[in-house]
Amino acid sequence: MGEGPLFVYRIGNFVPHTTKSPPGRAPVKREYCFMISERDQVMLTRKEDIERRTEELLVPIVAARQFELVDVEFVKEGGTRYLRAYIDKEGGIAVDDCEVVSRALSDLLDQEDYIADSYILEVSSPGLGRPLKKEKDFVRSMGKEVEIRLYRPRDHKKEFCGILSGYDDGTVSIETEEGEALTFEKGEIALIRLAFDF
Repeated sequence: MGEGPLFVYRIGNFVPHTTKSPPGRAPVKREYCFMISERDQVMLTRKEDIERRTEELLVPIVAARQFELVDVEFVKEGGTRYLRAYIDKEGGIAVDDCEVVSRALSDLLDQEDYIADSYILEVSSPGLGRPLKKEKDFVRSMGKEVEIRLYRPRDHKKEFCGILSGYDDGTVSIETEEGEALTFEKGEIALIRLAFDF
């Protein structure tokens, strides 16, 4: 027989799982609803609020394991929402590390249940080419080669590469391979990330 989707209540939302229909029965789509008192639950819908709340849950989880919390993001891609946590540690993050953190975070998300939308939880290492967004990203990247992409051209160029030599609340400075010191306003930077070669 065919296969039909079974919806399971997990992390406060519907998460699809594929399962075989019982013999002799047609595929059935089931949805399970749970009534939650407004007094008991406050659902968050703003991206920034969800990321902030999730980061608060994650900090003690990663600290207890001597990991680093690199970033949290709540994004929508192709009609699906993803809650992503990026973690790191000296020597690099392994799959088992991600699984441990994911299980611990999942348990807390079950308890807190503050996200109104359905989503998929992902925990992973930062990966190559991840944008520098927070102060700790810049601290970690000082002295390393970065790529900068501008919204508008400067001297007929939109892409620059150099060693990250400084930053503050409003600017980012690099030194190019030719020894030229360049400073960019953060408002003119579309993307800044660690440079990498293949």
